[in-house]
Amino acid sequence: MPTVLWFRRDLRLHDNPALTAAANSGPVCPLFVLDPHVWEPAGAVRKAYLLESLKALNANLDGGLIVRVGDPTVIVPEVARAADAKAVHVAADYGHYGRTRDTNVAQVLAAAGINWVATGSPYAIAPGRVTKADGSAYRVYTPFYRAWVNHGWRAPAADPATAPQWFAPLAGDPWPQTPDLMGITLPPAGEQAALDRWDAFRHSGLAEYEERRNRPDLAGTSVLGHHLKWGEIHPRTILAELGDDLGSETFRKEIAWREFYADVTDRHPLSSRVSLDQRFDTAIDWNSGAEAEDAFQAWALGRTGFPFVDAGMRQLRAEGWMHNRVRMVVASFLVKDLHLPWQRGANEFMRWLRDGDIASNSHGWQWTAGCGTDASPYHRIFNPISQGERFDPDGDYVRRYVPELAHLPGKSAHTPWLQAEGYRHGYPQPMVDHAEERRDALDRFARAKASVSDS
Repeated sequence: MPTVLWFRRDLRLHDNPALTAAANSGPVCPLFVLDPHVWEPAGAVRKAYLLESLKALNANLDGGLIVRVGDPTVIVPEVARAADAKAVHVAADYGHYGRTRDTNVAQVLAAAGINWVATGSPYAIAPGRVTKADGSAYRVYTPFYRAWVNHGWRAPAADPATAPQWFAPLAGDPWPQTPDLMGITLPPAGEQAALDRWDAFRHSGLAEYEERRNRPDLAGTSVLGHHLKWGEIHPRTILAELGDDLGSETFRKEIAWREFYADVTDRHPLSSRVSLDQRFDTAIDWNSGAEAEDAFQAWALGRTGFPFVDAGMRQLRAEGWMHNRVRMVVASFLVKDLHLPWQRGANEFMRWLRDGDIASNSHGWQWTAGCGTDASPYHRIFNPISQGERFDPDGDYVRRYVPELAHLPGKSAHTPWLQAEGYRHGYPQPMVDHAEERRDALDRFARAKASVSDS
């Protein structure tokens, strides 16, 4: 019985339950839809990476992938009818738009007598399945993590019993041109690249992960985010190969953060752009006007005068990626030092990040801002100087991305204002006084809290 396999965030052939279900039913028509609703708002980096991932998938399918551009509610039924398919197989999508889109597509298919079959998801445990004893959702990560581990997850999915028989009843549309990346070089994309990267990290980085993961000057992280984003590797594949050592346990917790944020977003769909703590969006006095716009641009371009912040923002524009520790510091600086809403920073990240995931990005920003799932509402304010000195102790990360400070030795690169030759190459002076802005940030939140309590 012919079927259609609609690829979305599962661009791989192994450990793919939807593929196994489709192939065990008969010949499979592989489809990917470039949906303008998703494609058009995406930044150039994510567009370029997705195209490379699709090229890799197409090669694994011997050139048989149908790529169509347009509305899935039109395209998916059209391809299914052309394939004489009795079912369309997918991995479930738990995003707000994806869930609505899938409901609409399934309704059109049902009217045509075609089944909608959802098998698996991009997560080890699908959102909504990890709950408290009373069935309610977790709001805080640590108890969620314990329940997530206790719930457990399936082993990697078996490959189809027989090799899939791929067929393409329709020609695909012309692929979009790869966007201009303005000098950014992307890493290899596709399933094999993901497996190779995981294998390399597992053998050479996992044992030291707990010790090195917060050091942006070292190659201490897995850099698997973009592979997980597009499902070139499934978290279940990774979890199956983790042990009981400290590095494995810490890495398991990082996977759980991704699943926690997906769970929160599934239960609170608007939280991808609205604060869980509504005071942030309704009562806090954010900066605005021309001066605020200039401050945002200085932050975005890495011209704040704080070396650790500027190194991070320049890394983002140079590589389409930023170390997670630095993401927290630059986010804190935008919200707490420049008094600008987290949504502006989250949008800027999504514009540039190759691993841009809406749930993880939005709730990572909210965690740092203090308006999301964490129990410490606003008091967490990262010191951009001490953070740099602690996690980039020799100044190597700063010198790598801020050439104006390359002449400063050791950790002196974090404090050019203390060095006689600190500004010799045109690096800007600090745009704010961090201690003063920290007090201001706390005062603004206190006023907002009081105004809500009085209303």
